[in-house]
Amino acid sequence: MTGAAGIRVVAIADADSFVKWAASLVGSVAGLRPHLLVVQTPLTASVAQQRTALAGTTLGPDDVTRIGFAETAAWLAGQRPDVVLLAGRGPFVRLMGRVIDSLEHRPVTVSGLPGMAIPAQRGALDYRRHTDLLVVHSHREVRAFEELGRRIGAQMPTALATLPFARRRQRMLRPERSTVDAVARGRGGVAVAERPAETAPVRPPATDIVFAAQALVPVGREERAEIAAMLLRAAETEPARRVVVKLRSRPGESETHLEREPYRGLLPSRLPQNLVFSYDSMSTALETAAGLVTVSSTAAIEATAMGIPVIALDSFGVSKSLLNTVFVGSGLLGGRSEVVAGRFRHPHPDWLRDNYFHPEAESTWWERVEQLVALRRSGALPARRVPAARGGVLHEAWHRASVLGSEDHTAPGRVALAVGSPTTRALAALRRRRQPADGGTWSDASTDYTIEPNPFDDSLRR
Repeated sequence: MTGAAGIRVVAIADADSFVKWAASLVGSVAGLRPHLLVVQTPLTASVAQQRTALAGTTLGPDDVTRIGFAETAAWLAGQRPDVVLLAGRGPFVRLMGRVIDSLEHRPVTVSGLPGMAIPAQRGALDYRRHTDLLVVHSHREVRAFEELGRRIGAQMPTALATLPFARRRQRMLRPERSTVDAVARGRGGVAVAERPAETAPVRPPATDIVFAAQALVPVGREERAEIAAMLLRAAETEPARRVVVKLRSRPGESETHLEREPYRGLLPSRLPQNLVFSYDSMSTALETAAGLVTVSSTAAIEATAMGIPVIALDSFGVSKSLLNTVFVGSGLLGGRSEVVAGRFRHPHPDWLRDNYFHPEAESTWWERVEQLVALRRSGALPARRVPAARGGVLHEAWHRASVLGSEDHTAPGRVALAVGSPTTRALAALRRRRQPADGGTWSDASTDYTIEPNPFDDSLRR
C-alpha cells in the first residue's frame, strides 16, 4: 500500500460499484500501490462481483483484504495508512468515519461517489462532510456540490478527478479503421472499430446493443416492463445482432441499490437467442457494442470514452428523480423507437468539457491529497470528526446496525433496529412534506442539487 512518494493508501468499500470506483481511482495514481479493504455488510460484493469490479484496474486478489466490521479498527491501527478512501453509501462512510476517529494515527480521509452525481444530493454531502476531501468528477459537479454546501451549511473541500473507468481507450490494436454497421443492415448508425493486426486474435465485430440496467430508475414496474418490451423488440427486429442486458448482480448477490423489479422477471422465460444477460464488467460488455442504451447509468460516460454511441432514454421524461437531467444538452437523449431502429448518437462537443471529459491536467485530486498528507504529518490539519449521535448510545447503535444489518451481532443493535426502523420511516415521511422555499427540490429541474430527502425507497438492509 506504499508508493507515490511513500504515501500509504487504503480504500475501504463494501458494495460492488464502490469497489469498482475505489480500485479504479486509487489504481490510476502512478507509483501508488494501494490496498483495498472490503468490509462485510448486507451490500458487500461477492467474490465474483469483486473480481468483475477489479477487471481492468491495477489491483489484483493479493491487494484485497475481506474483513468483518469489528476487525477494521485493529487492522487499520496495525497498517497505519496515510490516506483512507471511504467508498460506500453515506451511512457506511459515517460509520467508518467513527472508526477513523478511534485511531491514534489519524489518516487523511477522502470520500466520493462512484459515478455521475447530478443532481448533487443533500444526503450524499451530509454523510461525507466530516471527511477531509470530497472527490467529484466534473466541473458541473464541483459547482453543484459547492452550491449545495452553501445552502445547507455543509461546505467542505472538493477536488476534481477524471472518472477513473471512463478514460479514453482504443477498442482495437491498430489505428487503421474499418466501419461496422452499428445495428442492422444500414438502418442504424455506423460505429467505428479498429482493425486488429493480422497476428492478433480475431475479435467479433462491434454489433451488440448493450443495455445498462439500473436498480433505481425507472422505479415503477410498468415503466420497467416497457423497457423490457423494447429490448425484446430490438432483438426480434434484427436477429443478427445481440441485445445484451448488462446486470450487476446474479441471483443471491447484493448490489449498491435495491432492485425491486429485476428485468429477468419482466422478460418472458423463453427469449430469442440473441437476447442475452451478461454479468461481465461493463468494459468487457462494451468491447463488442455498437451502441449503449440506459436511462442514466454512468456506463454512458464509459461508452462515450470508448467512442461508442449512446441513447439515454427520455421515454419517461427528463427529471431529477430519473437522474437524467445531466444529459440535457448532450444530444444523447432519445426514445425507445430510436433504440429499436439503432439510431445511437455521440454527445455534442460543447457538453463534454463540463461533463466528465475535462482535460486530464484539470484533475488535481491527487495533488490535493498529497497536500493534505503533508499538512497532517506536520500537525497542521485539524481532524474533521464525526459528531456523537444526538440520541446517545441507542442512536449510535442504530447508526451501526442500519449499516451492518445482520452483521451487527450486538444486543444494542438489535434493540435499536426494532425501535429505530418505524421511527426513521415516520421522520423521513415528515421531511418529504417540507419543501424548500426556493429551488433545490426533486421536482425543480432548473438546479443541479436537491435539498429534499431522496425519494427512493432504498434501504441498506436487505
